[in-house]
Amino acid sequence: MTSPSRERFAAEARSERPDLSLLCLLLAMEADPELDERVLDWAQIELDRLAGMLPYGLRGGRAWASAVTRLLGGELGFHGTPADYDRLSSSLLHEVLRRRRGLPILLSVVWLEVARRAGAPVYGLGLPGHFVVGFGDPEEGVVVDPFAGGGSLGAGPAELAAAPRTPARTLDIVLRILNNVRAWASARPEQSGVALWALDLSLLLPSHPASLRYERARLLVERGSFQEGAAELDAYAAVVDAVDSATAARIRAEAASARALLN
Repeated sequence: MTSPSRERFAAEARSERPDLSLLCLLLAMEADPELDERVLDWAQIELDRLAGMLPYGLRGGRAWASAVTRLLGGELGFHGTPADYDRLSSSLLHEVLRRRRGLPILLSVVWLEVARRAGAPVYGLGLPGHFVVGFGDPEEGVVVDPFAGGGSLGAGPAELAAAPRTPARTLDIVLRILNNVRAWASARPEQSGVALWALDLSLLLPSHPASLRYERARLLVERGSFQEGAAELDAYAAVVDAVDSATAARIRAEAASARALLN
C-alpha cells in the first residue's frame, strides 16, 4: 500500500508547478519515518524567514548573487565539506537547514528557495559532477557555488565557464537528489532499504529513466524478495523486447534464476 507521503509526493510531482522545497521535504520523510508535519512546517517557515532577511529593491543578477551569498554563505555559514558526502543527512533539506551543511545540490536548493521567496531571478544549473546556482539572465553567466559558501564561478576553470546555461527543471533536480541518495546507499550494502525507497520515489516522477525499473527489480532480488523481483524483471523484459530481444531474453533468464532461489 502506498503511504500518504508517497501519494502526496506523486501528486506534487505531477502538478502544474511542482514545489521544489515540498518535494525535498517529502523525500526526507522516506529517510526518517518519524518526520512529521511540524518539521515540514518548520522548514518552510525557516526558508521564509531567511528570505525575509534579504534587502529590498535589488536589481540585476549580480546584486542578487552578492546579497544571497553574503547572507547564506557569509553571515549564516551555509557551505559544504568533503565529509558531507558521507552523510545521508546531507541530502535531506530539513537537516541541511538545521546543520547548514550539505551536498552541493541541497545547498543549491536552499539558495534557490530563499532567493525565489525574496523575488530574485534565480535558477539551478546542473554541471557534470556538481550543482550551482545562477542569477539573472542565464546568458549573463552570474553563477555562484553554494558548496563553497557562494563563491563565484565566473573566473573558474574553462570547462565551467563554457558549460551550458540551461536552467535545471524542478523534477530534474529532484531526480538528481534521488540519484545521490542511491549512490550513497549503493556504497553501503546494509543500506539497501534506502536505495529501494529512493528508486520508488524516482519511479513516481512523471519522467524517469526506464532502466530504474530494472535496477529496482534486481535490488528486490538482492534483498530476498525473489518472487516480486522476478515479476518485475519479467515486466521490464516485456518492455525491452520491442527494441532488444537479446537483452529481453537475458532479463527473463535472470527472472527464472530468481524464482529458482525460492526452491
